[in-house]
Amino acid sequence: MADHYSSFSRHSTGWLLQRLTAVFLIGVLAFHFMLLHFVNHAYEITFMGTQARMQEPGYLLTMVAFLVTAAFHGINGVYNALVNQGLEGTQRVVVKYGLAIAGVLLVAQGIRVAMAMTGTTIL
Repeated sequence: MADHYSSFSRHSTGWLLQRLTAVFLIGVLAFHFMLLHFVNHAYEITFMGTQARMQEPGYLLTMVAFLVTAAFHGINGVYNALVNQGLEGTQRVVVKYGLAIAGVLLVAQGIRVAMAMTGTTIL
């Protein structure tokens, strides 16, 4: 039988964050589907409705938390999958920081869009 290998050290911070973000994402995704696919059907979703939802502080904070959590979870997962495939040395460092920069840019742009939806602009 093949040995099990994972780049995650069990019970490390990265291991714990990957699992906690998964739980959070499942909950927020359920909220998203319930609100935007069952309470309001797809044909009822409008730009103005989105702006109205984003102007609610609780909804805005939930969506920003969703963005940050999903970005971390996805980028951390991709990075660890690459490490599990044998990425090491300089390539590992380049990929690590490249993904980190991409994640920061993704979150920054997502927050800019969210703020624009509220009628507030930043940078």
